Amino acid sequence: MTNPIRIVIADDHPIFREGLRRLLQSEQGYEIVEEAVDTIMTVTLVREHVPDVLLLDLFMPYGGGIATLRDLAIDPPATRIILLTAAIEPGEIVTAVHLGARGVITKDAATALLFKCIERVVAGEYWLGRAAVGDLLKALVSAAAEGSRRAGPPPLTPRELEIIAAVVEGAGNRQVAERFGLSPQTVKNHLSNIFDKLGVSNRLELALYAVNHQLFRTGDPSHPPRSTR
Repeated sequence: MTNPIRIVIADDHPIFREGLRRLLQSEQGYEIVEEAVDTIMTVTLVREHVPDVLLLDLFMPYGGGIATLRDLAIDPPATRIILLTAAIEPGEIVTAVHLGARGVITKDAATALLFKCIERVVAGEYWLGRAAVGDLLKALVSAAAEGSRRAGPPPLTPRELEIIAAVVEGAGNRQVAERFGLSPQTVKNHLSNIFDKLGVSNRLELALYAVNHQLFRTGDPSHPPRSTR
């Protein structure tokens, strides 16, 4: 038998959490690892247990689902994140996907759709409605156009360029740290400085910026150009 899908449920409503837990436990192949009631608890539990899936409510104490995504995006875990919410605006979907969410499903969806959403996301796919996908594509095109209008990138150090190249290749913080002989905290500090310099807020925006501004020669992120300082 394959290993069960390990899940953390994050929602501040006890009755909903209990109902969702019972629903998932009624099916084979699912294991509820922990339950969280706010943003701080959610981030802590995901970092500690690294579940396969985080079912994340959009509205919770201490910032809600978007704040949770922003915190986790600093050092993304292997966990696939699905927003499970009563209501969500198209703009919030775009923001959530930018920050690493892989699925969005409403709480009034059919049970079968929830299970299908989880399975697809675990398989590496995205689960979004057609309207959400359209909005996401429009946002990406808009971001690319905005990037092309900027005068050019600010000065970046050789180390920052190396880290950007690794991020474009898909490396996580730990992989970057091992590649360059740095501590994970040092990598986080570098990324924070890079985000501030380039005016981006997550890895996806950083990758788009790097491509739009041709930070790497001949499109090869493994050979960054010389720093301007």
